[in-house]
Amino acid sequence: MLSRGSTRISGITTPTTARRPRKRLWAAAGVTVLAFLVVLEMTARRYGLPGPLTTQVAELVYRPKSGALLYAGLALTLVVLTWRQRFIAVGVALGIDVVLALTRWAFDIGGVGGNEGRAFGNGALWVVLGCAVIAVTRRTGRERTLLLKGVGLGLLLVAGRKTGDTWLLITSKSRPLVLDPYVATADHALGNPSWVAGRIVAATGPVGSHVLDAVYGQLAVAAVVVALYQLRNVAAERRFPAHHLVRTFLVIGLLGPAIYMIYPVVGPVFAYGTGAFGTGSAHWAVAELWPHTPPPVGSPHPVTYDAITPRNCMPSLHTAWATAIFIHSRRAPRFLRFAGTFWLLATLTATLGFGYHYGIDLVAGVVFTLTIETALRAHDHGWDRPAVQQVVCGTAFFTALLLAVRFAAVQMAHHPWTTGPLVLLATAALIYGYIRTTARWEPAPAPPAPRPEPQLEPA
Repeated sequence: MLSRGSTRISGITTPTTARRPRKRLWAAAGVTVLAFLVVLEMTARRYGLPGPLTTQVAELVYRPKSGALLYAGLALTLVVLTWRQRFIAVGVALGIDVVLALTRWAFDIGGVGGNEGRAFGNGALWVVLGCAVIAVTRRTGRERTLLLKGVGLGLLLVAGRKTGDTWLLITSKSRPLVLDPYVATADHALGNPSWVAGRIVAATGPVGSHVLDAVYGQLAVAAVVVALYQLRNVAAERRFPAHHLVRTFLVIGLLGPAIYMIYPVVGPVFAYGTGAFGTGSAHWAVAELWPHTPPPVGSPHPVTYDAITPRNCMPSLHTAWATAIFIHSRRAPRFLRFAGTFWLLATLTATLGFGYHYGIDLVAGVVFTLTIETALRAHDHGWDRPAVQQVVCGTAFFTALLLAVRFAAVQMAHHPWTTGPLVLLATAALIYGYIRTTARWEPAPAPPAPRPEPQLEPA
């Protein structure tokens, strides 16, 4: 005799039982994210900095740092709503923005932390939170779950950005020593690509710089466009796809800054130039060499840098995110495939040409993304042997690359025709392994419908 609430009959597991592990996983993920944000908030306050929770709450009223990001989060939330509901939500968000903008103008209220910020974006955050309230009070069952997932997706995008900003501030305060001389020395094995790209970008003049700067700065917009395409059927199917770009983006943004704490690097334009974004200077540089004179091969050692510049080079997260956009745009229409390819190539050029990253950083960023992407997809499709091998190989290669740069940079620089091709071949092998591993999970293309044979009329 079955007890009340039992859902297992004669060895058959009902959908209710099957959904329990996934619900527990969602609950555990939510608790973990909240705990992480609280710990990060406390850590930031130890350094006298506002944490991600503080800045997020402040943006309900003050000028937000990025209004486009808040509306991008709203766009992700709207994928679960009907078109009529979307138009109402956007209208309400714009109305709230107008009211708050006029109020701030009347009372001379600036941005978060005293910064000017943007004149719009608060309304988008208010609407996302309003959707959460509606989900709890006016929805039940699967509809409540779906709307809460949409809200969570939008808030996670915004929280991911706030978390990343806080991480970067913490790296600048807590890691006074940087490892740039090691990376610059090891980069001789790849031909010092940042120095080469820096001279090329400088030769293109202001036009090339403006185009690359726009691509580099609007990476999140490109990601949202691809994500919205992947999530276009959520409102009709009443469920999210098993895997999409936002998941990869968030995991990259969560894990990457943690590596910055272990491997602090500021970048060529800071360590060997005059800095950028108002931080760094020739005073802090090891030598003022970028981009015309590659640094000599010597005895690398950690150097002290300012307490403002983020240590955000190894790995290159811009490269990692652009690689994720490229991967997720492969099954999109031709225009998005072209855009994904362009964004990847332009981002690689910008990261090197502006002196933000070394060549080794870009290799590490690609490896980082492929390993994360394989792990996330294996979680959905099943951890078979090829998937485990691919993740293990990616993790081992990433670790070996960081250790080699730290402890064998001089040897890498002295043998460029051996170590350079070896690094590139290992990266190519990892890419090939990723393609083979994930190709088995792609849905088979539907066979073309048979064409009817023409019927001949009797004579």
